Amino acid sequence: MTNDDTTAGAVAGPGGTPPGPSAVRPGVTPSPADAVLPPELAGAARTLFGDRLDLAAAYAELLATDGVLRGLIGPREAPRIWDRHLLNCAAVAERIPEGAAVLDVGSGAGLPGLVLAIARPDLTVTLIEPLARRTSFLVEAVQGLGLAKTVRVFRGRAEEAAAGAGAEPLRGDVVTARAVAPLDRLAAWCLPLAVPGGRLVALKGASAAEEIAEHAAAVARLGGGEPTVHRCGEGVLDAPTTVVEIVRERVVGPVRRPAAKKSRGGRSRRR
Repeated sequence: MTNDDTTAGAVAGPGGTPPGPSAVRPGVTPSPADAVLPPELAGAARTLFGDRLDLAAAYAELLATDGVLRGLIGPREAPRIWDRHLLNCAAVAERIPEGAAVLDVGSGAGLPGLVLAIARPDLTVTLIEPLARRTSFLVEAVQGLGLAKTVRVFRGRAEEAAAGAGAEPLRGDVVTARAVAPLDRLAAWCLPLAVPGGRLVALKGASAAEEIAEHAAAVARLGGGEPTVHRCGEGVLDAPTTVVEIVRERVVGPVRRPAAKKSRGGRSRRR
């Protein structure tokens, strides 16, 4: 990753430079007051963000205003930005090694990737997002928060990032994802982005164990090790964050479709 002040301005990937902000949503009046840190969460916020708490607060205000205006955060979510989004994502930092390169798949409004970049200035983070209105927001957020030296934005799908569409293939020590897809599809998209021995760290809910049981075989076929469940932020958050971790143990090539069988007349056909 190039560490200069222009990194976030040039969106890599096949989508090119995104257009400007989307139109204002009818009937939505975002308020910065929704981003105020609740007193009961102040201790946890200081623990997770340290001396970058002011930067986290600036991002919270951006989500509560511009994020709502652009439809990236629902209006009803705005008053819950700290507990449901920022603290929930920041707790995952305990599972990420010092100085790691992090790829955040389906970053949306920057969750968890941008939160991790705020909480952990030692990380380099790439936000992978295919939708233009979201990448536009992400580029502006990275620049506005002064994070362009450690954060870049890739406009495109995870498969395109792994294949190197428009640039070199992207690889990271840790690949994160939040509320993107079931574990089998998530592993198919994210494991190719991890270096061998790297990890997928997926934020999941209370049904994580059931999801592992259902998709463990698919994960193994994709080169992943045995998925493990971890609870992040215990002793700090009232509701710790549940994550599923999968190590990329083997490099598996792309799945190929079987060759079409030919009929007696010489024409190919598929079942």
